Amino acid sequence: MGLPDNIFGSDKSSPVPGGSVAKPLVIALLALLASRYMSGKGNQQPGTPAPAPAPRSPDPVPSSDPSPGSVLDGLGGLIKQFQQKGLNDTIDTWINPGANKDISSGQVSDALGRDVVDELSRRTGLSRDQVVAELARMLPSVVDKLTPDGRLPTRAEIQRLMG
Repeated sequence: MGLPDNIFGSDKSSPVPGGSVAKPLVIALLALLASRYMSGKGNQQPGTPAPAPAPRSPDPVPSSDPSPGSVLDGLGGLIKQFQQKGLNDTIDTWINPGANKDISSGQVSDALGRDVVDELSRRTGLSRDQVVAELARMLPSVVDKLTPDGRLPTRAEIQRLMG
């Protein structure tokens, strides 16, 4: 069983509509950020040119069963990226109890960087604009659901969420 569908908007009561796009996009984002941070690429300066990847068709949708460690590492990397771009106040509203502050597509694009957005676009088959628009729409609710106690969950808590 994967992460609960209500985190990604598969049920009508979810705060994140559009689960058919949301779930694979968030899984791809968390997996990508986790792999970048684990390989040390998360500290690469923004704007540092990366080798251009060869054009190819979109990858298959990432596994719907990411490991607890990859979810936790990806979530931590996501939070760090946003904090480094001066979005502490915004990300804090998603983590802490209370109303979630909205974020613009431009802020998401700036926080994640061109390489991450391009990679997500390639992996999902969505345009760059679609990727950042979807992330801007759903990240506040997803981060809020993954941090119900106002903090990053432990691996054991992620494991329980994943069933």
